[in-house]
Amino acid sequence: MRRKAGELAENFRLPMLDGSQFELSSLKGRPYMLSFFRFASCPFCNLRMHQLVQRQAELNPRFAIVAVFDSSLDNLREHAERHRSPFPVLADSSGNAYGLYGIEHSVLGMLKGMFLRMPTMLHAMFAKGYIPTRIKGSMTTMPADFLVDASGIIRHAYYGKDEGDHLPFEEVKRFAALTADQIPPAISSETLSIS
Repeated sequence: MRRKAGELAENFRLPMLDGSQFELSSLKGRPYMLSFFRFASCPFCNLRMHQLVQRQAELNPRFAIVAVFDSSLDNLREHAERHRSPFPVLADSSGNAYGLYGIEHSVLGMLKGMFLRMPTMLHAMFAKGYIPTRIKGSMTTMPADFLVDASGIIRHAYYGKDEGDHLPFEEVKRFAALTADQIPPAISSETLSIS
């Protein structure tokens, strides 16, 4: 079941790339984006990770990012360590966190992304080298992004319509720049149309 803006972000505990455990509740008092990705070798996911790592300096230093992958830790290390991410990258091979946040599966979304975002996929694979040599995880997992305020309240729930559809970085940047008294009322992807 989809999570909605205005709800409290559910806590979970998952392993990070270095093998230590990360608990979402450790971000209490900080605004953050919780980003759910597909399998570790997904070209779209790796391109998005690259964008987040490269552009993190544009975000308020208090703003945190947490990336979760539908992957085993070993497989995630194989594909995600190259990003040298300054933020936590987590493996959720059991799908527990995916279940808590109502992350969806869609064959149509997978096919839609593959065909409508073909230039992006080819760029990710051949210009950046994000070639999915081995697929470990579900190919039908759809991405999702949640903007959470310092009180742990989801302010924006964005469920991707296809395999390459994430919340635009400019929206993340705008939210990260807000102070607590500037945060707008909770919004969901149903009430906000972002192309």
